[in-house]
Amino acid sequence: MFNPIIIVMSLSVNVYVAAVYLFLLISLFPENVFLVAAVEIMEYYPAERHDLLLLRDSMNSTADLHDSWTGPPCINDKSRWAGITCSNGHVVSLVLEEIQLTGILPPRFLQNITFLNKLSLRNNLISGSLPNLTNLVNLEYVWLSQNRFSDGIPSDYIDLPKLKNLELQENYLDGQIPPFNQSTMTDFNVSYNHLEGPIPRTGVLQSFPSSSFDHNSGLCGSPLENLCPVPPPSPAPATAPPPPPAPPPGKEKNKKGLHMLFVALIATGSALIPFLVLLIFLCYYKKVHAKESAQQDQAADGSADLSVKKMPNSRSTEDPERRVELEFFYKNTPVFDLDDLLRASAEVLGKGKLGSTYKATLESGLVVAVKRVKNMNGLSKKEFVQQMQLLGKIRHENLVKIVSFYYSREEKLVIYEFLPNGNLFDLLHENRGVGRIPLDWTSRFSIIKEIAKAVAFLHQTLHSHRVPHANLKSSNVLVLRDNNVYHAKLTDFGFLPLLPSRKGSERLAIAKSPEFSQGKKLTHKADVYCFGVILLEIITGKIPAEISPGNDETIEDLSDWVRMVVNNDWSTDILDVEILASREGHDEMLKLTELALECTDNAPEKRPRMTEILRRIEEIEPRIEEND
Repeated sequence: MFNPIIIVMSLSVNVYVAAVYLFLLISLFPENVFLVAAVEIMEYYPAERHDLLLLRDSMNSTADLHDSWTGPPCINDKSRWAGITCSNGHVVSLVLEEIQLTGILPPRFLQNITFLNKLSLRNNLISGSLPNLTNLVNLEYVWLSQNRFSDGIPSDYIDLPKLKNLELQENYLDGQIPPFNQSTMTDFNVSYNHLEGPIPRTGVLQSFPSSSFDHNSGLCGSPLENLCPVPPPSPAPATAPPPPPAPPPGKEKNKKGLHMLFVALIATGSALIPFLVLLIFLCYYKKVHAKESAQQDQAADGSADLSVKKMPNSRSTEDPERRVELEFFYKNTPVFDLDDLLRASAEVLGKGKLGSTYKATLESGLVVAVKRVKNMNGLSKKEFVQQMQLLGKIRHENLVKIVSFYYSREEKLVIYEFLPNGNLFDLLHENRGVGRIPLDWTSRFSIIKEIAKAVAFLHQTLHSHRVPHANLKSSNVLVLRDNNVYHAKLTDFGFLPLLPSRKGSERLAIAKSPEFSQGKKLTHKADVYCFGVILLEIITGKIPAEISPGNDETIEDLSDWVRMVVNNDWSTDILDVEILASREGHDEMLKLTELALECTDNAPEKRPRMTEILRRIEEIEPRIEEND
């Protein structure tokens, strides 16, 4: 019979739990010695589990890790823990992506997971410092992009001998880049941060393209185009100057003459200084007076002003936070500076809850739209710049291009491309009646489809955002007319992360969704609700929240009014009178009405996803083309 003590002593400390299990088994069934061979030993590393539980218990997410992260993380090289991969009983991969992981990583939570090969936490909402990776010598893949990490890149990251991929882009990192030079590294990205200083001239870092370092306003050196400033030469060590040679006796008289001449010149200069000061003051006063007169004449002509006097100079040193100069996202855009923008003539295009928008015509002739964002003075430079850099790189034919932006404590400007043909709200509702040229059904359908394309694209591109657009309404759908063909472009997207408080979010279109008024969690489906409202607005010609269905009762919810009218059967009574004559399109109109009512369902989970909405709209489109 086997001795249980010998068995326990022969086992590794890492399988202590299995040893205890075997000890009890043999003690209870000493006659069945061969049961020991039949028992499958499950390796278990308590230190690894402990580190993972630190992460589970200190962070919040949509994955509800408390349900799946129970029991041993690895059983027979398999794991039922979400995001965990095992090998030889050890945790070798931790992948938690796009689950809205929120909070600060616990310190040293990876230190006992020494066999870790892959770490991916990208597309979450993690803040604080980057994780400590000391002694994780097996790490090959570190993907921490699109979070809210701040502070610097830990210097010990350069000591990871097997590191292949390091992705830290789209965070709030500052400081300098450590001198990475691992020969194993094949992918490196620190773009869209706040890093500064020269890029280390190691062979590895110099092999990566400029896109790996872009949008770090303080970085310089190769492979970027902006060169680092050359430091001034070090001053020579101070030495005592040699004594001046004694003047020849014959020149002593000339020296005294020169001395008298210098005295006379100094006296003459002193007499002229007050006169020069007075002259400079008069010139300055004349210039300022002329500028004020020009501004008064401009105001009298009805042009709006961008409040130049209130705009702080971008070179001011009074603000301890550094000013962010205008940053351009398109290489073919004529470059201008803040002074050019402030000198531009401007007229008000609209005033919304997020701020006023101006049409600014620069002296060069360039025309841009400038949104002066308000009620964001509590926003940090990092938060604003990070979000603008993220939005500025988004490219889609149905999204208004962000040309540039400006940040200071007092002013925050977002500069868009200018579209001259107005917005969807004006096209649908302005000057209705006799003499108005109505927006026909074919044009409306085209606009509907392009709005759906843009929102679906935002949901794919900004999938980590709670609500990617968040301010979707007809006045934020700009319309471009080209040869009688209308094209839609969305603006004012992506501002929700800049409004952290619920009170601030009340200024956005998502505040009209049922889940917002009920205090529930907001998701992508809030955008779907807003899209459904726009769809009903286009089909009915009614203005949301201003519906009067022909009796004394005013129904403020457009979807409720439509449901009431078509409660028993589809009815053309809901259709805008301007498209009622297009009888061949009634079937399509009512199909879209049915889709709109699904989009505005009170339960977010019952609303379709934007990809499905776009697919269903495209299924209707061939009928339109056939009828045309």
